[in-house]
Amino acid sequence: MADGSASVMDYKEHEKTYKNFINFSKVGILAALTFVLAIAMVGFGGTAGTVWASITTVATVIAAGVGMASGDRSHVVPGIVFLLAGVVTIVLTV
Repeated sequence: MADGSASVMDYKEHEKTYKNFINFSKVGILAALTFVLAIAMVGFGGTAGTVWASITTVATVIAAGVGMASGDRSHVVPGIVFLLAGVVTIVLTV
């Protein structure tokens, strides 16, 4: 079965792929949680909630793009948008 013709694994490329997967996971989780907050804004915030949810959705898409281009610090920009969305959600629901 093993005829010795298998290629050697490219560890450098493997590490790069793994790092990109982890960065994508961080950005994706933050984006998904921000979208959940946007849904809460629509559900509990009335007209102001709908407006803020629209702004948050656009900001999340932009932040996800910037985050994916940021390399190792990919979670910073989506994290800021998530925190701001959380504050707005709290203010709208109180």
